[in-house]
Amino acid sequence: MKNKLASGISRRSLLGAFAATAISITPTYSNAAGFLRGGGDIRRLKMYSGRTGESINTIYWIEGNYIPEALTEVNHFFRDWRSDLTHQIDTRAIDIVAATQNLLNTNQPYTLVSGFRSQQTNAMLRSNSSGVARNSLHLQGKAADLRMQGRSVNQMARAAASCSAGGVGSYTGSNFVHMDCGTVRSWGS
Repeated sequence: MKNKLASGISRRSLLGAFAATAISITPTYSNAAGFLRGGGDIRRLKMYSGRTGESINTIYWIEGNYIPEALTEVNHFFRDWRSDLTHQIDTRAIDIVAATQNLLNTNQPYTLVSGFRSQQTNAMLRSNSSGVARNSLHLQGKAADLRMQGRSVNQMARAAASCSAGGVGSYTGSNFVHMDCGTVRSWGS
């Protein structure tokens, strides 16, 4: 048989095994979405911005569908408050934030420290701190820096990390947690 390898395994079987392995190890945000199932299949985001004084308490997803008007509200809330520029916030990042809030089992809103950042804001922050990435996921609307009254940085970071859905940075000295929908990784103390 021309499609058999030396060991007797067909090429198709070998490719299938590689595909199954790749699918099982590929990090996704589906774990975060899994933490949001139940409760009528709605997803809610409850946050406060100390920078603008604004609050948001919105249901942004119902029965498998994102609500465009709610996402527009989230985009505005996550805007770069220094420049007032908005950007489309990645729904995967929103899902991670909502899943983590759900896991913390609290009615307290998150306090948004930083959402979307313009290039100018990111450059300014980089000039003042070595902890700001040149190609930060904040620039793409894929990250949020958050704190929560009544929950420690470690509690929030553990909840976010349990989603296995993106990056989690602990900034204990500044009292916030970075959450993003990039590759699964963690840093900080």
